[in-house]
Amino acid sequence: MKKILVCEDEDAIRDFVVINLKRAEYEVVDVNSGEKALIEFKNALEESEKPFDVALLDIMMPGMDGIELCKAIREESSSVGIIMLSAKAQEMDKVGCLMLGADDYVTKPFSPSELVARVDAIYRRVSLNASGNNNTREMISGPFKVNTKSRTIAKSNTELDLTQVEYQILEYFIRNTGVALDRKSILVHIWGDGYFGDDKIVDVNIRRLRMKVEDDPSTPVFIQTIWGFGYKWTVES
Repeated sequence: MKKILVCEDEDAIRDFVVINLKRAEYEVVDVNSGEKALIEFKNALEESEKPFDVALLDIMMPGMDGIELCKAIREESSSVGIIMLSAKAQEMDKVGCLMLGADDYVTKPFSPSELVARVDAIYRRVSLNASGNNNTREMISGPFKVNTKSRTIAKSNTELDLTQVEYQILEYFIRNTGVALDRKSILVHIWGDGYFGDDKIVDVNIRRLRMKVEDDPSTPVFIQTIWGFGYKWTVES
């Protein structure tokens, strides 16, 4: 069963979200505060029951807000998918959440089809990570080693602490070494054809990824910007 944690302090919105996710055959645990959500998440990790596949978190909440909650959950797990619920006026908060490890955000108001499509996309990514592949396959790119079975990437034999979005982006780059990839192709490859958002999410994730793979993120060597177009993965031959 697909399991999702929903944290939203407005009862009407939370009920709307829960109903539509249950119709999409998700097992939903819903709470109205960040503090309760973190307790539920930690309990699911510690107990024998199945942990959450996806967490859907509202940004603006009293007490522990969505940004704090996102950071706390990501510190507990790099594999859970995290989607933020935000108002249009909260643009900087969206960027902040993505930098802290959120995988996507949905802007209010949203349609049931948009919400479920975005959750489904994250769930598929999480499921792919959990299932792995039957055969181990490694790719080498400079100091980086990719294990496509465990979906992990190491730099100089030290495993990088990557979310699944970061892993997918980095694997996509390594598979296309030396190729200039436009933002749209990255967006479609990672988030799918039906993504409702804009390509700004690509740039934010690249910023976050550079902090993990570059020796000096301010002067990137591996993830190079192609101005007005996109990005290119480069390693010394």
